[in-house]
Amino acid sequence: MGDEVAMGTKGMTSDVPESALAGAKAPLVVEGFAARLKSCPVTKLEVAQPELTKPEDAKAEDLSVSAAVSGAGGRSSAAAPTPRARVQAMMEYHPPLGCRDALRLDFNENTLACSPKVKEALARISTGDLTRYPERAPVEALVARTLGLEAEQVALTNGVDEAIHVLFETFLDAGDELLLPVPTYTMYEVYVSATDANAVTVLASDDLAFPYERLLAAITPRTKIIAIANPNSPSGSAATREQLLEIARRAPHAVVLIDEAYFHFHGETVMDLVGKIPNLLVARTFSKAYGLAGLRLGLLAGPVEMMRWVKRVLSPYSVNSLALACLPPALEDTAYLDWYVAEVLAARAEFEAALDSAGVRRWPSSANFVLVDIGPQHKEFTRLMSAAGVLVRDRSNDPGCDGYVRITIGTREQMGLAIAALNETLSAMKGAGPS
Repeated sequence: MGDEVAMGTKGMTSDVPESALAGAKAPLVVEGFAARLKSCPVTKLEVAQPELTKPEDAKAEDLSVSAAVSGAGGRSSAAAPTPRARVQAMMEYHPPLGCRDALRLDFNENTLACSPKVKEALARISTGDLTRYPERAPVEALVARTLGLEAEQVALTNGVDEAIHVLFETFLDAGDELLLPVPTYTMYEVYVSATDANAVTVLASDDLAFPYERLLAAITPRTKIIAIANPNSPSGSAATREQLLEIARRAPHAVVLIDEAYFHFHGETVMDLVGKIPNLLVARTFSKAYGLAGLRLGLLAGPVEMMRWVKRVLSPYSVNSLALACLPPALEDTAYLDWYVAEVLAARAEFEAALDSAGVRRWPSSANFVLVDIGPQHKEFTRLMSAAGVLVRDRSNDPGCDGYVRITIGTREQMGLAIAALNETLSAMKGAGPS
């Protein structure tokens, strides 16, 4: 792990001072949640899945709106401005957000709270501070030192999503290929669809292990970016360091992006190789272990020459002042980070044991979630868990994941409630029979 101290999980302890947790604990499952769920603005939240809208569906909708305007006396003699063809052909992603007033085991967020030091930093921000444009350079330098890198090798971004988007806009041209093992993070395919490049997917086997050999075989002279989430979502599987290095060696003409969003729960990284391997870039997020999802903070690290081009495309103000003020104390509070990660790892082991005891098929996980095989009743399972106050994520729309549900791991106390809801749900489904 090299010089990574503040970003790591060394010296983990199962205990943390009560003072450090002051104000951190939120209600785990709110009484009467099922009744309140009915009043949420989003209907059928419990069975919602991310929707990828087809371009032709969007076009049909636009035509119907146009006809309605014309029929209502609106002006229709001149054609409305249209976006470029590539945007019209983009995949459209609709995450199943909405009323989430329950135990949030659906988006792999920190399920408890960020460091109390972050709250203290927010309290020190004045109204005058908000009148200034954000300056990311000093915080980028701090993050770079934390990672053992040079400031020129690091760019803070508006979540990892912006890092992916900007990287694709920087390097992908017409005829290029994005090589992608699937199932994986949906936004890779969404962002490549905004370019003139093509996505080439490599489907994992039934065990959902990293498809190393098939990925190597899919590398061609047209391969421009290889994007690998490590550990991967929704499977929780991980590639080895040796496999990642060999991929970078076999594709010297391509950018090899390693997305380490779940690094803290895995403990293995290639961040120490940034600048040593000329085509290697690493992405990280502060939305998972650090609990800063609402501030939208991520980073991209790579060789200086490559990052120079990325920063040319990256907006200088995309990371806001609140996020920049909160990141240093979050990095500083390693005790809280290590405590939370230790809690999740212990809870993961207990939850996996509960799944095994219940006879639920699962996949080994190196992240803060577990993927389970519910089968044909996956929608009913998701609905019943939601009614019990526990939100989980149906991943049946992902390639090769029909009937699979992903469950985020929280603290041991939270997962004790999740286990109770799991057993109650499985019992209800068994009594009802196949849906």
